Amino acid sequence: MAPYCVLAARLRHALNSGIRRYHVAPVLCQRAKVAMSHFEPNEHINYEKLEKNINIVRKRLDRPLTLSEKIVYGHLDDPAKQEIERGKTYLRLRPDRVAMQDATAQMAMLQFISSGLPKVAVPSTIHCDHLIEAQLGGEKDLRRAKDINQEVYNFLATAGAKYGVGFWKPGSGIIHQIILENYSYPGVMLIGTDSHTPNGGGLGGICIGVGGADAVDVMAGIPWELKCPKVIGVKLTGKLSGWSSPKDVILKVAGILTVKGGTGAIIEYHGPGVDSISCTGMATICNMGAEIGATTSIFPYNARMKKYLGKTGRADIAALADEFQQHLVPDSGCQYDQVIEINLSELKPHINGPFTPDLAHPVSDIGAVAEKEGWPVDIRVGLIGSCTNSSYEDMGRSAAVAKQALAHGLKCKSKFTITPGSEQIRATIERDGYAQILRDVGGLVLANACGPCIGQWDRKDIKKGEKNTIVTSYNRNFTGRNDANPETHAFVTSPEIVTALSIAGTLKFNPETDYLTGADGKKFKLEAPDADELPKLEFDPGQDTYQYPPKDGSGQHVDVSPTSQRLQLLEPFDKWDGKDLEDMLILIKVKGKCTTDHISAAGPWLKFRGHLDNISNNLLIGAINIENGKANSVRNALTQEFGPVPDTARYYKKMGVKWAVIGDENYGEGSSREHAALEPRHLGGRVIITKSFARIHETNLKKQGLLPLTFADPADYNKIHPVDKLSIVGLADFAPGKPLKCIIKHPNGSQETIMLNHTFNESQIEWFQAGSALNRMKELQQKSS
Repeated sequence: MAPYCVLAARLRHALNSGIRRYHVAPVLCQRAKVAMSHFEPNEHINYEKLEKNINIVRKRLDRPLTLSEKIVYGHLDDPAKQEIERGKTYLRLRPDRVAMQDATAQMAMLQFISSGLPKVAVPSTIHCDHLIEAQLGGEKDLRRAKDINQEVYNFLATAGAKYGVGFWKPGSGIIHQIILENYSYPGVMLIGTDSHTPNGGGLGGICIGVGGADAVDVMAGIPWELKCPKVIGVKLTGKLSGWSSPKDVILKVAGILTVKGGTGAIIEYHGPGVDSISCTGMATICNMGAEIGATTSIFPYNARMKKYLGKTGRADIAALADEFQQHLVPDSGCQYDQVIEINLSELKPHINGPFTPDLAHPVSDIGAVAEKEGWPVDIRVGLIGSCTNSSYEDMGRSAAVAKQALAHGLKCKSKFTITPGSEQIRATIERDGYAQILRDVGGLVLANACGPCIGQWDRKDIKKGEKNTIVTSYNRNFTGRNDANPETHAFVTSPEIVTALSIAGTLKFNPETDYLTGADGKKFKLEAPDADELPKLEFDPGQDTYQYPPKDGSGQHVDVSPTSQRLQLLEPFDKWDGKDLEDMLILIKVKGKCTTDHISAAGPWLKFRGHLDNISNNLLIGAINIENGKANSVRNALTQEFGPVPDTARYYKKMGVKWAVIGDENYGEGSSREHAALEPRHLGGRVIITKSFARIHETNLKKQGLLPLTFADPADYNKIHPVDKLSIVGLADFAPGKPLKCIIKHPNGSQETIMLNHTFNESQIEWFQAGSALNRMKELQQKSS
């Protein structure tokens, strides 16, 4: 218990005992009554409960705890009885808050409306950042987006008002930067409907990306389930310097662990090197932990976080965190499931790609590697910003590079764009001159939104199918992600390296060793950038873009037109009929990487995120069919004609035929978008069988009543052919840990049986039986009422 509150309690006791009347100054209890954010003055941080739960669990486990364990177990619904085993048991948790970006918030709020509940049970927010297309520049693009998306924004604003959800208007900024500035704090557990929610780990929080149905559980006040994560420790020693940046830490880690190496684990950074990284730099590292499949990533509370909290107007939270600091750092002697050590003093600038974020290269090598592999070395566009790298420090380091080029009469040879992370960042870099420097070197400042990072880019400088290279400070570089062109070779690096490469115009430039030629013909070398991690003055908040929910929203009307092409109220999915799934057709057997971008494309499809039937027309259109090596071309087993995947699925549904998908490794890698699970369910899919799943996608499939199953023997992937029929037997005895049988029926009449594993627990089996987790929630509500 914090000493301030002990003193206050004693004074109250004296006052109540009639010994003497003293005035108990409110400041004495401020340590226990600190608001979670400026926007929710009546919602307080509860470190006392965190402390109590940690002590209960530590006594039970009788061992030192990692920081991840402290915060996760500190949010257990029942810390005294919860079974705890890393990597095996499912934990029932009570997160502190929920955050939703506008593309996923539509479906999340539609599901919450379907639940019939009057108001959210925990502080929740909606952030409008995904629907703004980069085209002409910030102000013009924002005006256009408000006009095009007026119906969706109105729905989200009114739904937020009715159900008690805060609403950040379009132009506010990217959800994760807004969370870092306003909502994340040391020890918080926050879930967000975006895979890069772990960004909040830069402020010492456990922030986890989920699908909308998971968010609905938390907003409904239901304990949220998470498989007890393993903990991978990354020990940092040394100190960052020169051209090396926080981005290089996670690019290096991605190269070590690969895109699935962190699956089922929390990445916990520790060691003396941590203190050399700014708070926003730590957020960058945590943010991109999503690219290695990690449940989340986290740093221990330290002076850099305290400094950031103070600068963003939350010194009271920092003071409270100081009182409870022992619970916001790992215990001495705690054990990790795996340890990676990185000496920051030896870390070189990295650039990862193309087509996958774990293909790591030192910047010094990328030119030679590109020439050897036949990748274009000329850079068409450099793009800085995104939720991963759009802090004040990021913009300052990029401006420091640009300023040197300008001093020698140079501008960018490549096209160059800048995306501020929030309205606060935009206003502050305008005031402090960074934005103008970046414009002067040839940059175009885009809206405070996701933009090209998620495919919201009206790109005009190339034609689709044209082979080209771009470099970004983003997080993902899957095929076609940024511009829908499968021939765009996208590379991910730090903002300052993007800026340097954009000035040089080629991947063959190494800013650590190579020279540029100034306008006067003289050669010069760029100096390593140096910039303040935070502004010397206070942040300029810019325009007020937040809508408070009213105290009583019961009279608020939420309008969803039955003829709308953007929004559609949800109908419950059908309940399991109690029988085995027999003679299912195979919609597609996927070859190789199949991310959520392949399953439910973004870009132009984002406008249908609130209309399940319309967006289902993009189902698996990016996946490669192993039968013919083509995307969006599968054989209709009933007509023997090849056609688009969604059309074939709709035909099977019309004919009353159930179908399955066969996938490869790490199926569903990438975004948290639950549309990748909603769409196959909506179009009649029942089973997804793969070698392995990405965590969020597997959970999303379960939530919507599908069966995500894995081959007991990965080699059995080769036994199933697109023309086969499949039967899943043993569902009457479906139980945790018990494999299911799959009977493969070949066209020649032969059969073979293989075993399939699953990770369902008892409550998740009930989701399947009820048809979806939402159906199950409503069943329980009806019983309780």
